[in-house]
Amino acid sequence: MSLTTQIAESVALIQSRWSGAPKVGIILGSGLGSLADEIAERVAIPYAEIPHFVQSTAIGHAGRLCCGTLAGHEVVAMQGRFHLYEGHPPQRAAYPIYVMQKLGVEMLIVSNAAGGVNPQYAVGDLMAIDDHVNLMFQNPLVGVNDESLGPRFPDMSAPYDRQLLATAEVVAREAGFRLHRGVYVGMLGPTYETRGEYRLVRRLGDAAGMSTVPEVIAARHCGLRVLGVSTITNVCSPDQLGETSGEAVVHAADAAAGKLLTLVNGILNSL
Repeated sequence: MSLTTQIAESVALIQSRWSGAPKVGIILGSGLGSLADEIAERVAIPYAEIPHFVQSTAIGHAGRLCCGTLAGHEVVAMQGRFHLYEGHPPQRAAYPIYVMQKLGVEMLIVSNAAGGVNPQYAVGDLMAIDDHVNLMFQNPLVGVNDESLGPRFPDMSAPYDRQLLATAEVVAREAGFRLHRGVYVGMLGPTYETRGEYRLVRRLGDAAGMSTVPEVIAARHCGLRVLGVSTITNVCSPDQLGETSGEAVVHAADAAAGKLLTLVNGILNSL
C-alpha cells in the first residue's frame, strides 16, 4: 500500500470522528500531555483506532490524537509521539505529520523534554529551537520520494520559522519568563548520554533529546511552518553528572507545562 493511500485512510478515520478544519498541529512531548486538557470541545482518538498509527510506549505519552479548539483556533494535537528508540523506522515516526498536513494543518508546534548542556539553562526553563543537529543518523525521507508530498531534496537552511521564533520571544517576555534560544541535538536513545557524549553535544548545541528531528524534517518536506520548544528537564554537566530517570524527566516537564501553555496560547493569539 502506498504512503499516500495510508495517509488517506488515516485522514478518513479522523474526519469521521471530528469535522474540524485545523490550521495548527501540536506535538506534546514527554510529560507535556496535560496541555491537551486545555483543548475545548475535545475529541480524543486513541492511536490504536487510527489506521497506520502505532502505539506510543514512552513514559508520559498517552497515545491519543486530540482534536478541538485552543485559543480560538481549531487544532489537532498528538498527546504522545513515536520515537525511533521504540523500534519504529524514521518514516513511521514522521508519518503523523503528513496526516496533519492533509487535514489542513499549515503550522506545526513541536515540543519535547530535553537535557540542557548550556550552563545558562536550569531545570524548568524553555528553549525555543533555533536549529537542530541530527545525531540519530537516520532520515525519514530516505527511499523513493513522493512528489505529491514534497520535493526530493528539501531545503533545511531554516527549518524553524524565524517569524514564529520572534513571536515566541515576545510572548515569553510579556509573560515574565525567559525563553532561551538554542540548538537541539537529536540523539537516538533510549539511553541517556555518557559524559563524553554530553561533551560532544555541548560542542554542537545547547540541549539534547530523543525526538523532534524526524518530525521537523517531514514538516519542512511538506511545507509546514515550524516552531520547536524544548522544556529543560535535567541539566547535564559532564563533570558533575548525576543519574537521570524517565520518571524524573516527566515530573520536571509537568512542572513547567504552565509556561509552555502560556507560550502556545500566546502564539495562537498572535495568528
